[in-house]
Amino acid sequence: MKAIIIFTRRLLCAMLLAALANTTLACAGSHHLVVHASAYNSLRTQTSGNPAIGAWGDRLKPGMKMIAVSRDLIRMGLKHNTRVKIKGLPGYYLVKDKMHKRWQRKIDIYMGTDVKAARHWGKRKVVISW
Repeated sequence: MKAIIIFTRRLLCAMLLAALANTTLACAGSHHLVVHASAYNSLRTQTSGNPAIGAWGDRLKPGMKMIAVSRDLIRMGLKHNTRVKIKGLPGYYLVKDKMHKRWQRKIDIYMGTDVKAARHWGKRKVVISW
């Protein structure tokens, strides 16, 4: 019986999302978390290895809406290509990169080669949903 209720909730949620298309809607089973957020650029000084390639092998290009996540967040379900909403920012971001093992509950927002924008963003706490 419990499985039927969960399935019904998810089905209704999917139907609502399809009907509302571009509206952000928190569904049963959605995850929300407060994390530390900073920004990074495609610069050799800010990355290990090729600054245009993410940790999963994705090519990074300025203008992409993507984030790098700390490894603990990967274990929480923020895996490669997960769609993430960052409260206060328009649209969705895709998980395309991983951060060094030393970081916990942290995301890095990709800002292409715009160092000024990344510095302006600085460091702050944000709520993410996926």
